[in-house]
Amino acid sequence: MIAVETGLYIGAASDLKQCEELRSAGVTHILTVDSEEPRVPAQFRTHFVRALDAPTSDLLSCFDECGRFIVDAIHAHSGAVLVHCHVGQSRSAAIVTAFLMKYHKVGTTEAYAKLRQIKPDVQINEEFLRQLELYESMNCEVDLTSPVYKRYRLQKITEKYPELQSVPKEVFASDPSTTDTPNSEIIHRCRKCRRTLFRGSSILSHDTGGGPTAFTHKKAPRGPCPEPGCVDLTQCTSYFIEPVQWMEEALLGVLDGQLLCPKCSSKLGSFNWYGEQCSCGRWVTPAFQIHKNRVDEIKHVNISALK
Repeated sequence: MIAVETGLYIGAASDLKQCEELRSAGVTHILTVDSEEPRVPAQFRTHFVRALDAPTSDLLSCFDECGRFIVDAIHAHSGAVLVHCHVGQSRSAAIVTAFLMKYHKVGTTEAYAKLRQIKPDVQINEEFLRQLELYESMNCEVDLTSPVYKRYRLQKITEKYPELQSVPKEVFASDPSTTDTPNSEIIHRCRKCRRTLFRGSSILSHDTGGGPTAFTHKKAPRGPCPEPGCVDLTQCTSYFIEPVQWMEEALLGVLDGQLLCPKCSSKLGSFNWYGEQCSCGRWVTPAFQIHKNRVDEIKHVNISALK
């Protein structure tokens, strides 16, 4: 068990056997990040995060709640907290790094470097480092509405449910045709039957790809195409969105397929849990692609503002 700062310790599962040492250090709370919940004496307040030290594990979603547990231990109860995993090198180190980032307002690199100075044997696995970088990109706040977080969650589901026989209900955005949508929000409707399909907030933006150079495997032309009406591959011709409730039946049990309008059955686009390439050249994973020429964008007009 090593002190990171006043009231915060990082350690291993073996430290739980050293009750006298824990009491002497003023430890009142124990935060465990492991595959199995340990038996801890009742005198300690505990928080358990079930996670393997593996690429499929999701620690990002737990960073905020773990941070609050640490703050509660140190400030609300004037105590100390031990954060541990099995050997104290990866999972617990990721949690402590996220805490340092959020409450000391530093980036991933600086927080991780500080922790390694204190405990040189820590070695956060590459996936958890990626999750810390995503956390930093969200200003150290897990924002469930962020396109960054939504895409991350979808990727995790692809890893966790490889056969996709079961997809958590919370992954699907509510169907805008059956729920109220704020007047200020953009919606998109089927161009053929006018059925409302998705909200603007469901669009998952992505960085623009390399354009034609990304399609060399398809023998794409280099430079601008001289033919009139040729589609500029540097522009996205599709929306990539989060799955919406009306898609649920089509997605279960298959890795890819067509997306059809739930009312008129006209083809809107396609989906592939392992990704598809956008017209801009960017590979998007997973991909729920709606072609822009199959839908209309509907914006709310404030009539009073026009008077």
